[in-house]
Amino acid sequence: MIDDALLSILVCPADRGPLVLVSEDGGADLLYNPRLRRAYRIEDGIPVLLIDEARDVDDDEHAKLMARARPATPR
Repeated sequence: MIDDALLSILVCPADRGPLVLVSEDGGADLLYNPRLRRAYRIEDGIPVLLIDEARDVDDDEHAKLMARARPATPR
C-alpha cells in the first residue's frame, strides 16, 4: 500500500501531473492518471512508473476507476 506522503509526491511520467490511487477488486492497487487515462501497476508495493509499461483505459473502465480512486492529499 502506498501511503499519503508518497502519493503526494508521485507524478505521471508522461505529463508530470498528480496520480490517484485506485484499489482494484482483487485487492491489487494501481496508480491512475485520469487526464491521459493511463494506469500504472504497483508490483510488490513499488509503483512501476514507466510510460511503456502503462496501459490505456477506455471510457467504461475510467468511470469505474474514478469511483474507487483516492486522490493525493495536497501538501
